[in-house]
Amino acid sequence: MRRLQSSKRPSRVRVPDPVTFDECLPLSLPLFPVCLLSMRAVNSSENTVIVAIVKRPDREEASVMPLINAGFNRRYVENANMMACYNELLQLEHGEVRAQFKLRASNAIFTALEQSQDAIEITSEDQVIQYVNPAYESIMGYQQGELIGKEIIEVPKSEKNKPDLLETINSCIRKGKEWQGIYYAKKKNGDNIQQNVKITPVIGQGGKIRHYVSINRPLNDNNKCDKSTERVQAESQTDIQSSKHKDRRKGSLDVKSITSRGSDGSSQRRHSSMARIHSMTIEAPITKVINIINQAQESSPMPVAEALDRVLEILRTTELYSPQLGTKDEDPHTNDLVGGLMTDGLRRLSGNEYILATKQPHHLPSHLATPLSLNDIPPRIAQTMETEESWDFDIFNLEAATMKRPLTFLGLKIFSRFGVCEFLNCPEATLRSWLQVIEANYHSSNSYHNSTHAADVLHATAYFLCKERVKQSLDPIDEVAALIAATVHDVDHPGRTNSFLCNAGSELAILYNDTAVLESHHAALAFQLTTRDDKCNIFKHIERNEYRTLRQAVIDMVLATEMTKHFEHVNKFVNSINKPLAALEENGGNSDEESVKSILTSPENRILVKRMLIKCADISNPCRPLELCIEWAGRISEEYFAQTDEEKRQGLPVVMPVFDRNTCSIPKSQISFIDYFITDMFDAWDAFADLPNLMQHLDNNFKYWKGLDERKLHSLRPPPEILKLSSPRNVSTCPSETWLS
Repeated sequence: MRRLQSSKRPSRVRVPDPVTFDECLPLSLPLFPVCLLSMRAVNSSENTVIVAIVKRPDREEASVMPLINAGFNRRYVENANMMACYNELLQLEHGEVRAQFKLRASNAIFTALEQSQDAIEITSEDQVIQYVNPAYESIMGYQQGELIGKEIIEVPKSEKNKPDLLETINSCIRKGKEWQGIYYAKKKNGDNIQQNVKITPVIGQGGKIRHYVSINRPLNDNNKCDKSTERVQAESQTDIQSSKHKDRRKGSLDVKSITSRGSDGSSQRRHSSMARIHSMTIEAPITKVINIINQAQESSPMPVAEALDRVLEILRTTELYSPQLGTKDEDPHTNDLVGGLMTDGLRRLSGNEYILATKQPHHLPSHLATPLSLNDIPPRIAQTMETEESWDFDIFNLEAATMKRPLTFLGLKIFSRFGVCEFLNCPEATLRSWLQVIEANYHSSNSYHNSTHAADVLHATAYFLCKERVKQSLDPIDEVAALIAATVHDVDHPGRTNSFLCNAGSELAILYNDTAVLESHHAALAFQLTTRDDKCNIFKHIERNEYRTLRQAVIDMVLATEMTKHFEHVNKFVNSINKPLAALEENGGNSDEESVKSILTSPENRILVKRMLIKCADISNPCRPLELCIEWAGRISEEYFAQTDEEKRQGLPVVMPVFDRNTCSIPKSQISFIDYFITDMFDAWDAFADLPNLMQHLDNNFKYWKGLDERKLHSLRPPPEILKLSSPRNVSTCPSETWLS
């Protein structure tokens, strides 16, 4: 005979010395009930399961009835295998013992239901009423006997609800989801009452719905509140439709009115408020994941529980998508580069301030005030743009041909190719004026973040928009938003990083609370420049709702270029789009067009595609032909050198110490940037959009930088003497490609 018990916590199992049933045979079975009742009478034997351990019977049909009649809960056939015995004990604990432990609380639970001021109704899975509490009887005017056993549909309904509301509720809860909202119920006397209703499905064994619990709180019945409560509610609740706020506020006031009568009302009110906060159902997805893991830990072996502890530790951090770097000694280039791009800087209290954006935005230059049509573009510039549809298009040739105004001319051609003027219903002259104003607000003094970079990003965006998978995903309004976002995404960039501006206490950092400072400024300024003057307002003739949709898309894409969210955007794209598409292909190719379409065109995934598109366009330099890649690397390095110089002059924290022009290894910085930011992102984008030429350029460029680094070279290009040794005949034609070969 063996007894399992758990006096306070069901997870504890105490196993007394076993006594086999055969050893008890001298005792007659009628004596066993007395023994077992005595055992159960002991205080520590709550939640007890008493097991009879018997020898294997000679006949299969041996009856268990004598054991049951004697008071045993379970029969167990003797087994020499210790693991089998251990498994039996575990099953008993997690089955009968824990079930009994839970049942102990049932009286207390029903007492809570009976005392609740909310009307509570419990129905079966077939929506037959099984229980209503006294508050329900009081509010609705029914007695329990009139409702229990009736189907919900038999209870009269209010005609004030929308016709499809019941269908909506049933559709939600039958899927196992909770529904909460405003519902009109009809009292027994025929009066309508507005209630805040929460209906929660109760999931039983096997994942099936067993019950529905409905918690109803009246919104317009203040009869039970005292006069002071009614007055405060009247002052604080001006809109009865804001049900959730009214619901929370009313509960708080009820607690106050009740507990203030006691001598220790203050402490009681605080206790009640905290209990209410902990019972809130507002729960983020990550919180749900943490709760699931916590529950899994309870029944997990020790090694698994310890591993789950580590998982929880990681999940509770704020940077869920950012890889953790090693020590600075391991890779100072990567640490400095990533730290500079993905943080908001080190706060400084010295008072050194960096003045930015106190000047007014540039107006349209007078010598460009008369808009020209696309047909009036000078032949030399037009000839330079003939290959703009190719990925290998040389933006620097256009920069030279237009005297550092490539954005206006390339913008006119690309926007014309995509029919942007027709979509926006704006004249070409307005578009040209807008492009000129935007370009005038890029800083030509910046070595990297100037209008040439904007034109390059616009070119990459247009190239990506022509890819078949991208076209399947996006609507015309998305394409227009992407082109506009690419054009304005760095407008008025000061040539300094967000970290620098935050450390310097710049006006922009103060305005945007050190959060996405530059990206917020680019988006805001773009719309200020566009809407303040009808001559360049490309949005003037589009419908209000369309403008709102377009504006939100542009803002979202510009903000997506902020590097602190880089890994979040890439991970979401991979998990929401790449993986589901790959699964479909593995299960039968692309034949399931509807499934592919549903993945590509869902509103959430369209947003992810647009974010990924502009991110890849923004930092596509390592995927350009080698000569263009080298030029961009030199320009961004010069901008970072200038920032480091200024940080040292002003006594500010040096955000990226490796970008010291006297010691920096440009090849190492490029290798780190490609390894950390580019490779995974473009692998994902290539899997989606099919970009083999970009991936080939990326491979070539990485090998080029790796070759320089292996030779301990810090410069953009190898010295001439090395080039001569490599291939003297071709050195004059294309030095870098000769070096690569």
